[in-house]
Amino acid sequence: MSNLEKRYDFVLLFDVQDGNPNGDPDAGNLPRIDAETGMGLVTDVCLKRKVRNYVQLSKECKRPYDIYIKEKAVLGQAHFTAFKELGINTGEEARKIISNQKMIEALSDIPFPDGITFEEHEEQGVLIVASDADKKEIKEWMKENGNIISKEIKKVIDEALKEAKPRKPTAEETSRGKDKMCEDFYDIRTFGAVMSLKSAPNCGQVRGPVQLTFARSIEPIVALEHSITRMAVATEAEAEKQSGDNRTMGRKYTVPYGLYRAHGFISAHLANQTGFSEDDLNLFWEALMSMFEHDRSAARGMMATRGLCVFEHSTALGNAPAHKLFERVVVQRKDGSTGPARSFDDYVVTVNDNDLGEVKLNCKLV
Repeated sequence: MSNLEKRYDFVLLFDVQDGNPNGDPDAGNLPRIDAETGMGLVTDVCLKRKVRNYVQLSKECKRPYDIYIKEKAVLGQAHFTAFKELGINTGEEARKIISNQKMIEALSDIPFPDGITFEEHEEQGVLIVASDADKKEIKEWMKENGNIISKEIKKVIDEALKEAKPRKPTAEETSRGKDKMCEDFYDIRTFGAVMSLKSAPNCGQVRGPVQLTFARSIEPIVALEHSITRMAVATEAEAEKQSGDNRTMGRKYTVPYGLYRAHGFISAHLANQTGFSEDDLNLFWEALMSMFEHDRSAARGMMATRGLCVFEHSTALGNAPAHKLFERVVVQRKDGSTGPARSFDDYVVTVNDNDLGEVKLNCKLV
């Protein structure tokens, strides 16, 4: 994999038709809107999520294209895996030998959470609490399962929790862990990550070379509210209350049409720190062009990437200010187009490629 030697700035255009591109959970999942201007918003986090999903789908989470921030991930487990593969000690586990036969039988029937294991050896058993066990989670588990955990067993587990001692990594080990995480996870070496977790070995912080802005709609959007009906209910009580009608009413929010514009920046200096390569960059461009094709849902309607204009500088420092380059990409309504926009055909995109000097422009409109 070759290192990145040039700076890049880019403009991303995408649209939505009869869908909700990025709902706001603090506003009942309404489409995000700038309250002062009425312009629609899509967060950078939302766009990064779609890039992650595309890479996860296309590369099947195989290293070096695994994804750190993915659905149902337990982040700390990746830290311990990295340290284990590097041969770095993460602490001392606790081992409690059990000789009481009744307690051995009781322990063998308990479904322990992650971090605790029980082994039987001839006439005795061994309760093992890993050094990386989440002690808070285990204590909560004991409270929830008080009906199957006797006082004697609880006492043994409490003693083992006190004896299990995680080890704080040195600065050099933290740096090695950070490099390992960058090597294995595409989204860390692309977008960066904060990996200083309390419940796992510290892998430091990574500032990613690829940064995105919020996407903002070209014109104000309208958020429509729709009543929807499900021909079923969740419980028998609901069915009896409705005398067998069995309907559940709900709400759905959509944007009739919106064309959005986001800006992005890629730093060669930061790329060389995280290991972000030319191959990673090509995959990123591919993801931006295709990410909506694999993100279909009833809530998002028709979404598509409509344009990607990439400004390639000749050096790592760059040849022109990003904002001046972005001003060269102009999106406006077509002459004669009246009323609210309802398709990409209502707009015209013009790109000024004159006097760019050493900056190369690659613009693809779909």
